Amino acid sequence: MTEAESFDAIVLGAGGAGLMCAGVAGQLGRRVLVVDHNDAPGRKILISGGGRCNFTNLETRPDRFLSANRHFAKSALGRFGAAHFIAMVDRHRIAWHEKTLGQLFCDGSARQIVKMLLDECPPDRVSLALGEPVTELEHGVSGFRLRFGARQVTAPALVVATGGPSIPKLGASGFAYDLARRFGVPVIAPHPALVPLWLPESDADFRGLSGVATDVVARVGKVAFREAALFTHRGLSGPAILQVSSYWRPGDEVTLDLIPDLAGDEDIWVRAKAAAPKRALAAELGQHVPARLAEVLLHRLGLAAPLGECRDRDLRRLAQALHGWRFAPADTAGFEKAEVTVGGVDTAALSSKTMATNALPGLYFVGEAVDVTGWLGGYNFQWAWSSGWAAGQALAATATGG
Repeated sequence: MTEAESFDAIVLGAGGAGLMCAGVAGQLGRRVLVVDHNDAPGRKILISGGGRCNFTNLETRPDRFLSANRHFAKSALGRFGAAHFIAMVDRHRIAWHEKTLGQLFCDGSARQIVKMLLDECPPDRVSLALGEPVTELEHGVSGFRLRFGARQVTAPALVVATGGPSIPKLGASGFAYDLARRFGVPVIAPHPALVPLWLPESDADFRGLSGVATDVVARVGKVAFREAALFTHRGLSGPAILQVSSYWRPGDEVTLDLIPDLAGDEDIWVRAKAAAPKRALAAELGQHVPARLAEVLLHRLGLAAPLGECRDRDLRRLAQALHGWRFAPADTAGFEKAEVTVGGVDTAALSSKTMATNALPGLYFVGEAVDVTGWLGGYNFQWAWSSGWAAGQALAATATGG
């Protein structure tokens, strides 16, 4: 049997959280092995932001993250936040720009972020083993023992940074959850997040609007986002819909204000009628929403006459419908289309300072594997950097050997 190689820590997953963790621990003197079944690191980073990586958000705050414990993310985000990651990006001379709502992107390519994370890993301290799935993993008195390919490796610490099941075409799976359960760490049921929503059959007439986008306020319960919504051949997507999808559960209704600039004005069409009674209602409505959407809405409400032939109460009914169009999604587009995952390893089982499990010394979970999910716009990458940094610091403080 091949003799096992020993390291101070093994990191499963060569994504953002895993590479950050390995780099931090390596710089602090620990010998780290990063193992990933993919044959290249940072695959999710490379496709993000249209290939330019929305790597953080200037508005990063704990209240922009979903978790069963809304306070859990405070420690890691507070000790390594957006400003710290931006400083790292600047140190590597990566040019960046801000888009909307505090979202930061590379001027060039997402490959620059992957290269930066790899460059942050000291080559004499951090090793990568790519393209080999783990075939055995056990824990004993000497720590963790893994086998992949022809190699056996051991370490007193294991960091699970394999993400959630979103975007399975990139190799994503529920591996982290299976491993957690195996070692007695509870898992909160995962759901697709930042994902398109499918319309029910009762709203099938809207599916013909594929490609139409409009500014909305989308709301689920007490949570609301104002951004664009995009009609698709099966439902709705776009930033506003992706945001509320993280909060949506089967049976919930989604409410859209399709004319948010009019701030609840229910008399706009009544005033328009008085000013231009011969004007077509569709033409008037088309000044505020896309023409194709206006046609569907008016057909639904049975309103197609010139303004002057419409009753005031029907015009107010139209305004009410536009300010509060409600629908109960049939489903989400699933993990195949989800950008991230809600749920995951229960934060009640982890230290918010180190990301270590309370029950099993030496076992850590970071990144998307954990029940911490950010808003759209760079927040989830920031959680990857922050949680990875926290675990890397902890490894440097506790690991021995090497």
